[in-house]
Amino acid sequence: MAPKLHTPPSRVLTEPWWVRSLLIFAALAIMTLMLLLPLFIVFAEGLRKGWEVYLSALTHPDAMSALKLTLLVAGVAVPINAIIGVAVSWCVTRFDFPGKGILMTLIDLPFAVSPVVAGLIYVLVFGQNGWVGPWLIDHGFKIIFTPWGVILATIFITFPFVARELIPIMQSQGADAELAALTLGASGWKMFWRVTLPNIKWGLFYGIILCNARAMGEFGAVSVVSGHLRGFTNTLPLHIEILYNEYQFAASFAVASVLALLAIVTLVLKSILEARIGD
Repeated sequence: MAPKLHTPPSRVLTEPWWVRSLLIFAALAIMTLMLLLPLFIVFAEGLRKGWEVYLSALTHPDAMSALKLTLLVAGVAVPINAIIGVAVSWCVTRFDFPGKGILMTLIDLPFAVSPVVAGLIYVLVFGQNGWVGPWLIDHGFKIIFTPWGVILATIFITFPFVARELIPIMQSQGADAELAALTLGASGWKMFWRVTLPNIKWGLFYGIILCNARAMGEFGAVSVVSGHLRGFTNTLPLHIEILYNEYQFAASFAVASVLALLAIVTLVLKSILEARIGD
């Protein structure tokens, strides 16, 4: 007869109740201090002078212009990065080719480069005295200090989010289902729409949400290429900075509350998608 293994009692495998309680209290205290309290202060300061001042700050022409530009930038950058992210993920996970390692490194480049440095690079390339800026200006195209520069800088900063979510998913799934579809006579596009896209849709949505959140909140690169032109190139983060520097604290916090609400919506959607992916 095989000897019985001694199983220690469950109380030995767990920490004492006071240790668990202390760790939970510490985690809740840190979360409250670092996350919930600043969020509460944003809304409290925005409403400190009443709803009239709050709504006036939000409906100011400069604030409305900044909101429209922020939505425009996200509306252009996110779809472009979603398409590029799917294409890059497909190439990386389905093909072997020279330079694949370099491509994987370039995907992470926006994570490694400071956003301010990225903005300076765009100024050096597309600025009035840059490499291609004078030629573009001579032909009627101006990039720096226009919404186009803001969009390009945002595309660069948010590029990795979709690809980095899809690459692990597509690697784990493999290409068996896609090869089976091709063997059964499906065309390339039909295989993509009927097989590939349904298998990666939740990861794609997750990457889009993260990309959108970063696009609306980006400050460093956008600050360099925008020129801080009120009513023209200022996004919401830049508009908040200007209001705060001009000591319009209630107005700055009121506009900041809009970004806070967008962040909360993003977190809710992110949690829902994480639950769906987990299922």
